Amino acid sequence: NNSIMNHFRNFILTLVCIFFVGSISAQKRFKVVYNEANTSVDSYLLVDEKGVIIKQLDTAIYYICFTQDTYGYFAVFGMKNFKGWAAIDAKEKILFNVYNASNGEPNPDILVEGKIRIVNSDNLIGFANSNGQVVIKPQFESVSTFYKGKAIIGKNCKEVPWDKHESENGCHHYSIVCRKHGYINTKGVVIKLGNFTFEKIMKEIGWKSPEEQYWK
Repeated sequence: NNSIMNHFRNFILTLVCIFFVGSISAQKRFKVVYNEANTSVDSYLLVDEKGVIIKQLDTAIYYICFTQDTYGYFAVFGMKNFKGWAAIDAKEKILFNVYNASNGEPNPDILVEGKIRIVNSDNLIGFANSNGQVVIKPQFESVSTFYKGKAIIGKNCKEVPWDKHESENGCHHYSIVCRKHGYINTKGVVIKLGNFTFEKIMKEIGWKSPEEQYWK
C-alpha cells in the first residue's frame, strides 16, 4: 500500500511540475512600439522578441504607455475608463493595477529588485514580480520599494495635502503620514512594526530609494 501511495504521490507531483513549467513557458516576452500612421489611426504594437507583431492596440483605448520599447512579460498603460495604470500581458489581459509612486502626479511604479508595487480597489498595496505574477497580495496601507530584500511599511496612515488645491481638476499633491512603521521581507512577512518613524526604520535597515541607488 505504501508503494502504491508513493507512486501516486510522485505522479501528482509530476503533473504539478508539468503544469507549472507549461504555464511559465506560455508567457511571452514582448515590447510596445508606437505606430504612427499616416492615413489611419495611430496605434501601439505588441512585438515579440523575433520582431513579430502579436497585437495592435487602438490609441483611442490605450492613451499612454510607460514601458515602451522595453522587453518584458507585461506592459504598463493608461487606459480609457480604467482607474490608475493597467499592466497587460501579450494577450492583452489586465494582470493588475500598478501603484502610482508619486502623490499628486502621474508616475506608475517600476520594477525594483524584480518587484513592482500594485494596488487593489481598497487602495491597499502589494507586489508583483517581473513575470507579471502577484507575489505579495495587496495588504499594506503604505510600503516602499525593496532595497536589499527589505521594504518599509506604514500603518494607520492618512493623506496630508501640501496646500489648498486650486481646482478639483488640478494635481493634488499630498504626503502619506503614518503613525506606525516597520519593514517586511521579500515574502511579505512583517519583520518589525511599531511606533517608529520612517526615518528610524530606514536607518535601521539601511534602506535607500531607487533615486539614491541610481545617483550614488
